[in-house]
Amino acid sequence: MWFQDESRIGQQGSLTRVWHEKGKRPRIIRQQQFEYAYIFGAVCLRTGTTAALVMPSVNKEAMLLHLRQISKETPEGRHAVVVMDGAGWHQDVSELKNISIFV
Repeated sequence: MWFQDESRIGQQGSLTRVWHEKGKRPRIIRQQQFEYAYIFGAVCLRTGTTAALVMPSVNKEAMLLHLRQISKETPEGRHAVVVMDGAGWHQDVSELKNISIFV
């Protein structure tokens, strides 16, 4: 039995408040863009085996890559039940014969 989840991490620019002389308003630049990465992670309770990916986006293709990795980590002749939440990009894994999804 595997437990899987994904999370977004990222960086947002610094605060625009700074120390300055009383009565003056300094001009400072604030970063407006956001940079994100998504971490996909899973752990097998029985063996302690883990599988993780860092991806630039989260979608069905990224989820399928992670499930393929879990499939490869599952020992020959065993079947993995992957417990996950009900996110929209979790999908049918019929191409992976040694995995079942439990939502």
